[in-house]
Amino acid sequence: MNKAPAAPRFGTAGLSDSYTGKTAADIAAYTAAFGLTAFEYQCGRGVRITAARAAELGAACAAKGIALSVHAPYYISMSSMEEEKRLRSVDYLLQSCAAVKAMGGRRVVFHSGSCGKQSREQALEKALDTMRRAVRAVDEAGYGDCILCPETMGKVNQLGTLEEVLALCAVDARITPCIDFGHLYARSQGTQFADRAAQDYAALLDRLQQALGDGRAVNFHAHFSRIAYTKGGEKCHLTLADTQYGPPHEPLLRLLKQRGLAPTIICESDGTQAEDAAALAAAYAAAPGA
Repeated sequence: MNKAPAAPRFGTAGLSDSYTGKTAADIAAYTAAFGLTAFEYQCGRGVRITAARAAELGAACAAKGIALSVHAPYYISMSSMEEEKRLRSVDYLLQSCAAVKAMGGRRVVFHSGSCGKQSREQALEKALDTMRRAVRAVDEAGYGDCILCPETMGKVNQLGTLEEVLALCAVDARITPCIDFGHLYARSQGTQFADRAAQDYAALLDRLQQALGDGRAVNFHAHFSRIAYTKGGEKCHLTLADTQYGPPHEPLLRLLKQRGLAPTIICESDGTQAEDAAALAAAYAAAPGA
């Protein structure tokens, strides 16, 4: 009997405005009601969830077939010119790993930092050093099965081009990219994934395979939403209904299906995460296969 090809998981970053529940069971039921199979718990302002609460959420989501990931604090700065800030960033990653482990998940998404007053090359070199320290610290703390996911970023001065993220992934075979397609669109001033969206998506997926050459190119992590931009890059997240800005999702979903790729795709729409994630899942299901 032939095994069905792997398919992406679709889920949300936090909860939509339409959510009215209070408990972990409510979160799991709400997410599952949209047909979603992933949920990214937001720790952007700090890892404040208790181990007991994390375990409760993990059990509720596991019962519904929902995979959990954690978004680490926004104030992580792996490229800071201050060593103390870089070392604290390692601690924030460890806290995030503890939370995701308690949930029964593995993936920790994080922002690498900004360039500040240094060159991109200098910022990346510092981030690479911090990344190596983080991998050692994660292993020493007993979190070696956690997957650190550096994210592509939307502001021009932030560290987080595709190539910079791939450089961080080269530090260790467990490090998996979080490709935020909206961020890449915004930092390109709306030129990437626009008039040549299908070709641009194909080139990115090709680059992942070329650079990683393993399961990370198949099961990468991803964020998706439409994003408004200025000359500095990302301005704000939008919804799928806000069609003045991109990127479009249909060409990407067609390619994922045709190539048999199975990333986890977390929708970051502004207030309609669950509704738009369900729309992404439906568009994937309707897309032609290989």
